[in-house]
Parts: sequence; structure tokens; C-alpha cells
Amino acid sequence: VQLQASGGGLVQAGGSLRLSCAASGGTFSSYTMSWFRQAPGKEREFVAAIRWSGGTYYADSVKGRFTISRDNAKNTVYLQMNSLKPEDTAVYYCAAVFVAYGSNWLRINEYEYGYWGQGTLVTVSS
Repeated sequence: VQLQASGGGLVQAGGSLRLSCAASGGTFSSYTMSWFRQAPGKEREFVAAIRWSGGTYYADSVKGRFTISRDNAKNTVYLQMNSLKPEDTAVYYCAAVFVAYGSNWLRINEYEYGYWGQGTLVTVSS
């Protein structure tokens, strides 16, 4: 599976951005898709995950502000980010993990993900 992230940029605090991640080379609906982020000088952290059927899970730090969604027909996952804060500044990565039928779909540990996009930089100015 190849992942291509896009949509990052510079935005003022309180603004919005939408990230996209296009997938190719696999059966998209078989994968849990997630977003992670890595701020300067910090470790990469989980942001949000979505199962093939649309169930979602969020890190507490973004709950209520970010929305993850997916379009299985377009092989694309999105991250709508609202009410952005300076502390949201980071490189955002999309990631995919294959989930077998009947298995737990939720994976928040980055080491469980075998496929990663190249990252897109989000900068939030105060």
C-alpha cells in the first residue's frame, strides 16, 4: 500500500485545515487508517483512527476539534482540523494497518502500522 498525504500549510490559531491521504495498491477497505503527528523535538503521537465501516477514535488532545473520515470509493482518508492551536503544529502522517476480519480494528501504537505516508507539515501561528 502506498500512501500520499497532502493538505498541510500555515494557518492562524483558531483556523481550519483539511488533510487528505490517498491510498493505492491495496484493498483499502481492509485497512484501519490513522493519522499520527510529530512535533519538533517530540515523539510521534497518535491523533485519530477510522475503521473501514466508519467507526472512529481520537486522542483526547484533539477530540471535539478534529474529525477523521474516509471515502472507500476514492481510497482516501481525511482529517478535518478545526479550532487549531499552536500546539497542533507538527508533521502529520497518515498510516495504514491491515486488519483481518473479526480482529480488533483499533490500533493506536505506531509500531503496529506497516504503511506510512510521507508526512505533511501543519504550522499554526499564534
